[in-house]
Amino acid sequence: MPRPTPAQLVYGSCTVICSTLAMLLLSQTSSGIGIAVIALAALGLGLLVAMTVPLPGPRTVAQSEPAPTAMPEVRIPVHRETVAAATAEPVREPTAP
Repeated sequence: MPRPTPAQLVYGSCTVICSTLAMLLLSQTSSGIGIAVIALAALGLGLLVAMTVPLPGPRTVAQSEPAPTAMPEVRIPVHRETVAAATAEPVREPTAP
């Protein structure tokens, strides 16, 4: 059985305290049996609230796009013929005698 989280303990405890006070003030009972019934009802309500607090699920890493850079990369399409012509030796024209 998993241990209760701090959030479950806080919500359950606050529910027990607040519901006990509210039920005692609203019912205006002074008998021991009435107080015991209210206390048991408040404990049950606190347990119900503590168990319905969402449990932390397995953490998953969100797949996100990489952050944009300051200057976006610009890609210019280049044909192989253009690259080959630019890197080839310049054509030497015959000189006149």
